[in-house]
Amino acid sequence: MKSLIMMKKTKLLDLQCLPIVIDPFIIILIFMMGSLPPTLSVSNYSVAKPNCIDRCGDVRIPFPFGTTPDCYENRSFFVECNQTFSPPKLYWGNSSIEITNISLDGQLTVLQYIARDCYAPNATRISHNNPWITLPKYFTVNNTANKFTIVGCDTYAYVSGRWLNQSYTTGCMAFCNAKDDLVEGSCMGLGCCQLTYIPQDVWSVEIDLRSYSNYTNRSGFDNCSYAFLAEETAFTVSRHSIAKLKNVTHLPMLADWAIGNMTTCKEAEKNSSAYACKSLNSKCHKPENGYGYRCSCLEGYQGNPYLVDGCQDIDECKLGKCRDDCRNTNGNYTCLCPKGYHGDGQNCSPAGDSGESLILKLVAGIAVAIILLLLVAFLLYWEHKKRSFNKMKQKFFLQNGGTLLQEKLHARGRSPESVKIFTSFELKKATDDFNDSMIVGQGGFGIVYKGLLPDNSIVAIKKSKYVDPNQVEQFINEVIVLSQVNHRNVVRLLGCCLETEVPLLVYEFISNGTLSSHIHNQARAHFLSWDIRLKIAAEAAGVLSYLHSAAATPIIHRDIKSENILLDHGFTAKVSDFGASRLVPLDHTQLSTVVQGTLGYLDPEYMQTNQLTEKSDVYSFGVVLLELLTGRRAITFDKPEDEKNLANFFFSVLKQERLFDVLDDNILGDDRNREQIMEVARLAQGCLNVKGEDRPSMKEVAMELEGLRHGGNHSWAQNESNAEEAESLLGARYNGISIDSDGDSRSVGFDSLKNAVVLGGGR
Repeated sequence: MKSLIMMKKTKLLDLQCLPIVIDPFIIILIFMMGSLPPTLSVSNYSVAKPNCIDRCGDVRIPFPFGTTPDCYENRSFFVECNQTFSPPKLYWGNSSIEITNISLDGQLTVLQYIARDCYAPNATRISHNNPWITLPKYFTVNNTANKFTIVGCDTYAYVSGRWLNQSYTTGCMAFCNAKDDLVEGSCMGLGCCQLTYIPQDVWSVEIDLRSYSNYTNRSGFDNCSYAFLAEETAFTVSRHSIAKLKNVTHLPMLADWAIGNMTTCKEAEKNSSAYACKSLNSKCHKPENGYGYRCSCLEGYQGNPYLVDGCQDIDECKLGKCRDDCRNTNGNYTCLCPKGYHGDGQNCSPAGDSGESLILKLVAGIAVAIILLLLVAFLLYWEHKKRSFNKMKQKFFLQNGGTLLQEKLHARGRSPESVKIFTSFELKKATDDFNDSMIVGQGGFGIVYKGLLPDNSIVAIKKSKYVDPNQVEQFINEVIVLSQVNHRNVVRLLGCCLETEVPLLVYEFISNGTLSSHIHNQARAHFLSWDIRLKIAAEAAGVLSYLHSAAATPIIHRDIKSENILLDHGFTAKVSDFGASRLVPLDHTQLSTVVQGTLGYLDPEYMQTNQLTEKSDVYSFGVVLLELLTGRRAITFDKPEDEKNLANFFFSVLKQERLFDVLDDNILGDDRNREQIMEVARLAQGCLNVKGEDRPSMKEVAMELEGLRHGGNHSWAQNESNAEEAESLLGARYNGISIDSDGDSRSVGFDSLKNAVVLGGGR
């Protein structure tokens, strides 16, 4: 038999099978089952063939399982009772797979090894194992009761194997900076990650557990990581349960079994000699997971359907089903009234007592009338609420610019169907009624939720914190801009919802956070090598080049910053947040607008003249290049006065020829890197020219960065006088502007008529 369980080892492990702690709920359940009347207990019926062992220790052995050839259905159901243990233990055939329970419902519980990966403080691996298990024919891993779980910091694991005639692989990863990051009862990625689904019909499982950096980045956490495929109830996330994993080698896993390989009930019934449902009072049905078919007793019968006469009648009369007299029948029962009484057996009354009967009928009639009145009242109330709700949705649709959106789409020759309009019901269901557990990001503009649509696609839903009628046009503008942008490095807008109090935008879900959250986080920045940073810069520049020169109508983003560049798991850049963007008519090169953007990224020329051009985006992108080079924020108040503004500081560093003294430690590498870094620094210097006409176009910037990625290079130089002029102008423009003390950049707007500064803009 091919039933095996093995452990791949890099060093010898001292593995001992320890008793598994049983959940108190299971103990209560067992007690309740033991309290049921004897006629409901399977133990009263024969579960094994005559003259066959029906128990091994605490485990019952029902046919088709057995310990000898005459006692089991076929070789796959062969089990062995090892009497050397006290109490004896049951194993699957000649393998080391221990069975702790067998159910006639088609399940059995086995003990599966836990994968572990342990390191010493010097990052030397102490022990490592990759457990795997292959189930016999007709057996599969239960895909709903078992969960794949990994525990640890800086770790990832795969579970793979075979299902049907195909291979499968799925995995999970967990990170944390310290033990305190672990959330009790939660397994969402901080110290613990869990997959709630594995494929159906899986008969082979292998676990591969690894660490990204050999636990060199952990802080106060266990020096081991663990992974296991086990019953969901076998492990609850807590610091106490994780500490106990050190001393546990196995956890219970649920497997499904059936009769026949790919045989259906219809095919099995044709071959009466091989048909496994032997009892006359049994039926055949197909399992939800796995192959073949299963047998069960008909309603009113209980026992082992795989044995002749295995399903025995249940005597319901002994269970107190009737109030008075009871008559048991095969598979059923009948309640009777005593002589001189009439009724349905459950409710008997003296015969001829017409007065009492009339009162009962009168009371019943009144009760029915009251119920009908309440039902009618409820239906009228529900209809009223439904109409009120529809009116409210229509009001919000108009209030949130639904008519304006339709007019703008029509003015651009686009069909209203080109932007999907989601209903509030769809998005509530997708976010579990906007549950806090679905929040993936929030800021001054509002909250971003993770949502799951009916087609199982994951989306990001952007919800404003408050309603500002003055920003409806800005919201509609973002919808219009994104609806006509088709670029792989732009966060794709899937649609919007206008029938809620605050309008909602639905985007594709980008799961790896913002560029800012990586650059300005010491642990995450470690993974941003120079090649990755150059790739991100080239992709973001490519988007702006496309918006400026390749889109049907040129678009100026107007709020380029590292917080508006998202990253997927492959570190592919995705430009987002087009709420401040502007469409540029083909016969215009600049627009007169109220100044809007984010401090530290704003074009000085735009701030002085209120004239928005494509070169304004070029300046903002230059600041992003400085962030990639230095790891510093655009504006920071915990630095000396001459270092608070990153652009000013950059010109000062260039003037003193100290560029490599301020670079991010994570990007300093070989000489090729140094040459590319110098080229990118020159390019940033060109982007930050005070005069827009002296800056390169985004098309030139994108070509420059692509050239550097593929081995070529160009240069954008800036003379010393320009650098001094830029430093002076930048310093003058930011004097007197109030910014939050935590150093976060904020969106601002400059009213050219009132000459006032507005902080905290954005939806």
